[in-house]
Amino acid sequence: MFTLFLENSKEYNEVCSYISKNFNLQDVKFKKEKNKIIFTFDVSSLQNFSLFISNLIITIYERKLIKKIIKKNYFYFSDYEQLQISNISSSIIDDNSQSKDDLVFISVYDYIKNNPSMILSGFINFRLKDYMEVLEYLVDLSVNNFIINREYDKFITLLRDYINSEPSKIDIINLVYLNQEAILLDKNKNIIPIDNNIVDSKYLSDISFSNNDYVLNTVLNLLPNKLYVHVLSQEDEFLKTLKNIFSNKISFCYDCEICNFYKTTFADSKNKSNNIINVKDITFDLDKMEVYKNNDKINLIGIHNVNEAIDLI
Repeated sequence: MFTLFLENSKEYNEVCSYISKNFNLQDVKFKKEKNKIIFTFDVSSLQNFSLFISNLIITIYERKLIKKIIKKNYFYFSDYEQLQISNISSSIIDDNSQSKDDLVFISVYDYIKNNPSMILSGFINFRLKDYMEVLEYLVDLSVNNFIINREYDKFITLLRDYINSEPSKIDIINLVYLNQEAILLDKNKNIIPIDNNIVDSKYLSDISFSNNDYVLNTVLNLLPNKLYVHVLSQEDEFLKTLKNIFSNKISFCYDCEICNFYKTTFADSKNKSNNIINVKDITFDLDKMEVYKNNDKINLIGIHNVNEAIDLI
């Protein structure tokens, strides 16, 4: 026999409601009394019963514990911000459910095996130390994500306001995007150099959007009236960032002359181990942004547009 003591009528009602909806242990009997529930089972049902009680704790109390941790450790956030953090926490905790749930089960199993009764609130407060440490760690991750997302949103808004308030310096930019590498072309398909000078990078944030921060900075410096993104591989966070910033000034393309040229030239020839692309006697080093023909380096300035690249190959 095992007795589960509940702290008050509210907790009693919550536990009873959970039991009525989820109890399915045929070899376990129970009866309800005032602020306690008495279970009867033999040792063969100990594991299943312990699993049921651990699931009960997680289902009823986990979200309350998360809110309690946020209130205690991050009281300086507003109620609305704490709610956002709580929502982020739920998602992160769901992704780590197995490891933390196992901690609850082990503690419950060991306790029930050696004790005839449990004061549920006391057990949660004093016997689930490892579980609580995991929850606190996951809440910390959630707060970090919240801060990063908030700063990201602020920066995106700042950039969007900037491009909408300043006149365009160039009519069109074509951005060719393949495997997280970007090439910029003007409306005549001339290559636009990417500015890697951090001193002049006025629009780089402390938040790194991707390894294409300098591409973003170059586009922002030029302020195109229209940005055409030629997507040759899977879309990622960098492309989502471009869409958020340029809004109605951006269009995505998947099948045009430029798309097909770079698909044919690069997509099937990429050496994934060292970021080298070989096409006939032409070698493209994407890490160094250098081009070689028959092992002789070619200045990129000599390749002005797609048509010249075709002639070169």
